Amino acid sequence: MRTIRCLLLLALAMPLFSQSNSGLQKDSATFDADGTAHITRIVPVPQTISPEAQKWLNSLIANTPGPESLAERRKRTDIWRAKDSAEAERLYPVKIEETTTAGVHTDIITPLEMPAANRTRVLMNLHGGGFNSDSGSLIEGVPIANLAKIKVVSVYYRLAPENPFPAAVDDVVAVYKELLKTYKPGNIGIFGTSAGAILTAEVTSKLKQSGLALPAALGIFSGLADFSRVGDSRQLFTLNGFPGAMEPIYPQNLDDEYVGKTDRRNPVLSPLFADLHGWPATLLVTSTRDILLSDTTIFDRALLGAGDDAQLVVFEALPHAFWYHFQLPETKEALELMARFLGKNVDR
Repeated sequence: MRTIRCLLLLALAMPLFSQSNSGLQKDSATFDADGTAHITRIVPVPQTISPEAQKWLNSLIANTPGPESLAERRKRTDIWRAKDSAEAERLYPVKIEETTTAGVHTDIITPLEMPAANRTRVLMNLHGGGFNSDSGSLIEGVPIANLAKIKVVSVYYRLAPENPFPAAVDDVVAVYKELLKTYKPGNIGIFGTSAGAILTAEVTSKLKQSGLALPAALGIFSGLADFSRVGDSRQLFTLNGFPGAMEPIYPQNLDDEYVGKTDRRNPVLSPLFADLHGWPATLLVTSTRDILLSDTTIFDRALLGAGDDAQLVVFEALPHAFWYHFQLPETKEALELMARFLGKNVDR
């Protein structure tokens, strides 16, 4: 088996290395007889992103968490989710109603101003968090509701490992079927980040498999559609891009508490293996240091190959789900294009 071991040394001082000081550390690549590569790369802070993004990338070195238990992860996630949700509400004012829909915990996020035409439209948000925590429900749903001026139903689906696949899919499908009692499928959109992006594709595959009408638009913001193989970017990046510990992921050692005992090529779990013909208009967003860059682009190509309307936007140099960070100009740009795409396509 060919293995690539990659050591990335970040040059985080703001000026780029000059020719004279580059001798302190040089790029290198050596190869073992079996093809194993030992790589060192100097990666200066890119000047192709905003000063705010450059500063944030620098901060990730000190702020990347180490190993933690699931309880510790959930506690940490809950703390920063509450903080960032409050920031989202400050920047993008909306009305939030906590309720249940089809027996599933949901938030109904309503823009303060909504055109009459948008009252017949609705968006569903499926939050990120690795399927085992909630890292973004209001962080994701609030800005989109405000910018698109469309109601967003944020779904708190059941989490793994307590509830592995297909529990989350079943919860979202139940909410979708309830919304069909009020809204036409051509006026419904589904979007999510990370685990929520994966779930967006899985739910769509399940809906088609079940013969239910599909929504009009999908937002797959840093996701994957194949649990059976490991994309290249997952071998190169961590959740924060370069900072943080990482180990090679070998296909024979795949272990995921969300997947459980399900066949990894199941077309609902891994929609890359589903019938993709006739899927909704889809916006896929990622970035060049996103751990799921490869997986997002692979699924985009699959949708295009099936003749679907798929648009891929790749941002520069930023890590996974950077649009959670409201201080970045790139976040403002990403949220606006997400809202514009979803708003445009739930009008059928």
